[in-house]
Amino acid sequence: MKSKNGLLLVLLVGALAGLSAFYPKNDWENLLDKDLSKWEMYLSYQHKVGYKGEVPVDADGTPIQPIGYNKNTSNVFSIVEENGEPILRVSGEIYGCVFTKQEFQNYHLKLKVKWGDKKWEPRTNLLKDSGVLYHSIGESGKDYWRAWMLGQEFQIMEGHMGDYWTIASSAIDIRAYLPEGNMNTVASANQPFLPLGKGTERSGYCLRSEDREKPHGEWNEIELICFGDKSLHIVNGQVVMVLQNSRYVENGQTIPLTKGKLQLQSEAAEVFYKDVKIKNLPELPKQYAAYFTK
Repeated sequence: MKSKNGLLLVLLVGALAGLSAFYPKNDWENLLDKDLSKWEMYLSYQHKVGYKGEVPVDADGTPIQPIGYNKNTSNVFSIVEENGEPILRVSGEIYGCVFTKQEFQNYHLKLKVKWGDKKWEPRTNLLKDSGVLYHSIGESGKDYWRAWMLGQEFQIMEGHMGDYWTIASSAIDIRAYLPEGNMNTVASANQPFLPLGKGTERSGYCLRSEDREKPHGEWNEIELICFGDKSLHIVNGQVVMVLQNSRYVENGQTIPLTKGKLQLQSEAAEVFYKDVKIKNLPELPKQYAAYFTK
């Protein structure tokens, strides 16, 4: 009997340890250090103008393999220091990402981001682009650009910080209205939740409610609140996107998407990230829960 209880205790502790891997600490946990010790990386291709989503091929028509995991070709990801503080520089030259080794669920994420000056094909004549991808699961290279895991995107783009994109087969419902063209959010309880993404009639893109981005060269504070199937995109203190019913579609089945890794994109633009911190949310704070009531 004693040995059985001991075995049960070991199994219970093991189960709790496995579960806790999905939860950040109650206090703010710094995710960024000079060695990128809490992150891995993936690089796909240096895409060209006219890319149509296919696997690139060489002159003989043979498929080109992606660069792959943890091969920092062309030093796409590097740590620079400012006043002794580590800052992640993403050159953008090759499409890909850094992603956390750990998965997270029910959390408040904070980080600061600002643009560099460089741009690369196929976006040399387009807005600078990056993104924070959350609830990221599975293998990398599952999206149109063959660079990222399936997940939800907090868009980081010039003039569009806080927009939403689906990645691969993800879907979500957003409190928004439908003008001509893309959906716009209003971050208000006066609007319905509209579904978009895989398995819906709408494309997986939605504009934030307002532009809160600071001028070029200044740091922007980005916050992401995730609890259960709900999330909020916050830019420089302002809620600009209210989302719920996070999910993805696989083999025709709809599956909840409420936990996963974080990805920071390399997407043809130079961008800098710092002060990347996360903490556990035991419940959705009242000021944020109010956005989901009618």
